[in-house]
Amino acid sequence: MIDPAEKERLERLEARISEVKKAHAEPEPRGDEHYTQAQVAWRMVTELVAGLLIGFGIGYGLDAVFGTMPIFMAIFTLLGFIAGVKTMLRSVTEIQEKQAATAAQDDEGRNSGG
Repeated sequence: MIDPAEKERLERLEARISEVKKAHAEPEPRGDEHYTQAQVAWRMVTELVAGLLIGFGIGYGLDAVFGTMPIFMAIFTLLGFIAGVKTMLRSVTEIQEKQAATAAQDDEGRNSGG
């Protein structure tokens, strides 16, 4: 049988080990801040298609009003495509900045904690 002093010493050691493990454990990623590749891809596709559809709709509407069927539709569809691409690039820049900020915070936390 283990004497009480030895048992108490082992319990304190186990408590210290669990504290150290908790301190060095990787934090769980937060789901609301994390973008998966599929989410980013769908967001980009949606932005591009929305730009195309809005441009097509405006062009078709202007052609219907003025009676010039393919001209405005072609021009505004092209403008919608350009707007969709610009929106996609802006979204990519925004996501990269968020990821860079998160990585900088993680590096800062590791450097100050270690």
